[in-house]
Amino acid sequence: MTAVLRLDAIGKRFGAVTALYDASLTVRPGTVHALLGENGAGKTTLMRIAYGMHRPDDGTLSIDERRVSLRAPADAIALGVGMVHQHFSLVPTLTVAESVALGMHGAYDARRATARVRELGDRTGLVLDPAARVEQLTVRDQQRLEIVKALARSARLLILDEPTAVLAPLEAEELLRWIRQYCEGGHSAVLITHKLREALGAADELTVLRRGRTVATGASRDFDEATLVRALLGETQAPRTVSTPAGPAGDIRLTMRRVSVHARRDTHPLHEVSLAIRGGEIVGLAAVEGSGQQELIRVLAGQLTPSQGEVVGPDDIAFVPEDRHRDALALDLSLTENVALRGLQLRRGRMPWATLRRQTTAIMKRFDVRAESSDRAARTLSGGNQQKLVIGRELHGNPSVIIAENPTRGLDIRASDAVHNHLRDARKEGAAVFFYSSDLEEILAVADRVLVLHAGRLSAVEKTRDAVGRAMLGAH
Repeated sequence: MTAVLRLDAIGKRFGAVTALYDASLTVRPGTVHALLGENGAGKTTLMRIAYGMHRPDDGTLSIDERRVSLRAPADAIALGVGMVHQHFSLVPTLTVAESVALGMHGAYDARRATARVRELGDRTGLVLDPAARVEQLTVRDQQRLEIVKALARSARLLILDEPTAVLAPLEAEELLRWIRQYCEGGHSAVLITHKLREALGAADELTVLRRGRTVATGASRDFDEATLVRALLGETQAPRTVSTPAGPAGDIRLTMRRVSVHARRDTHPLHEVSLAIRGGEIVGLAAVEGSGQQELIRVLAGQLTPSQGEVVGPDDIAFVPEDRHRDALALDLSLTENVALRGLQLRRGRMPWATLRRQTTAIMKRFDVRAESSDRAARTLSGGNQQKLVIGRELHGNPSVIIAENPTRGLDIRASDAVHNHLRDARKEGAAVFFYSSDLEEILAVADRVLVLHAGRLSAVEKTRDAVGRAMLGAH
């Protein structure tokens, strides 16, 4: 069968770092192709080459069995390739219609752009309000908009980078069903993912990269989780999470009393929420998208002032936000400078750069942040290594309270287990840990007790999948 995309023996170097060597991938028409690999394995780099964002140093790229040389994404778009990045490239103040028209040729025609959005919604089921502004959209609808933008440019091959990482479980299932329908119509998709079950369940074919090289490829029916783990890690078994039992909870470290937060149109994402977190425990938060969890987390972390109520806690609260690019990193600064951002408001006098470089090097070693040196810009790291840097920076120095919002987003099996173990170690040392994840199974595996936020109201539930799931849907 002919290939819609073929990458053969691709090599790519960034200075002294070899991101890819001998990486190959073939995508056939009408198929979903999953691309897996550890953080830093080269998955996103390989797909950026397919999208014209990077030019390969070695190897060949073919689209529809014709060898091509892409100078920019515009060349890939003209050949029917679209890419939805893990971090969306949207302008918050633009409308949906304006976002779809942005970058197209000719003068902007509002009526024509609105009609195009509605036509695509009717044809694909990705319905959006053309007049809605990006900043008003949920994460799910922002992702829909990115897909609609690609489809408006007649994409026949969609590349989706970790598309379910930001979605609630039901939203992820909905997206995967849509991808399947898209490919059943004769199109193709590449799904970059860390989730083994997702890859095995959604993809027709799989390719595994390890340290920049293709180590396995074939039909998904020829793989299971065990063989994928061996291909991903080069080991006989998956890394083991160290499950240490929780000891008795200590003193209250963080308290929220009758907190409410006003949102747009005078709604209340949070309704008189009260909670207390003790040292030596991990409190898990479960919620469906839009239940007020972002407001709750930011009030606890001191990032948002409530409209009523109070929060009492220490000054050294560590905060690992969900969106590292927006809320955690200055991408053009070095790793050392990013580490220096923690506690910057408390510093006085000259910056102790020698000490900060040693601290950053220690964080890189302990949290397996892969980079040439602490002087490299954060932008040069893979997404997973950026996340590990943020986690290492926040956990360094044994903070008394840790707020972690989807901390394993974009991390592979090994790195996710390491994060869980670091949180358990912090609990063992007496820290109070508040842990939110959009993955219910992760919450049940990590948390000592579970709270559920539904429609802005918080409740304590039994730590079982059924009880938590029912409470998330408002049936508790």
